Amino acid sequence: MGKYGSAAVNAVRAYSSGRASSAIDAWNIAVCDTFPNSPSSQEKSCPKGTFLGICGSGNVVGIPSGEYTTSEKNRRYGLRALEILSESPGLAEDELALWKRVMAGEDKKPNSQMDVVISLWKAGLVN
Repeated sequence: MGKYGSAAVNAVRAYSSGRASSAIDAWNIAVCDTFPNSPSSQEKSCPKGTFLGICGSGNVVGIPSGEYTTSEKNRRYGLRALEILSESPGLAEDELALWKRVMAGEDKKPNSQMDVVISLWKAGLVN
């Protein structure tokens, strides 16, 4: 589990424990805890958009659906990754292969999106 995956899992815990009042608040708390001395890491948009996108769709245990992000692409990547993992759970062991399946031929470099999805998946935090 990478740092953004860990932040995603910790964000769910922050929300579930009442430490955070929303998915957005939970993400912000978690990345500040994970990257206390790196504002640029705290603001990184791709993992944030992925986390908030799948939360918004109601796919994260304990977090209600809602509008948490405007990041359509990262929301789509996260939701597609969950679909693929449902069909091929073994891809949770190969982040790059999962990314390639999500991108379906589009040449784009990953930016921690799959770390977020896989970490939530392995932690049993997705519906």
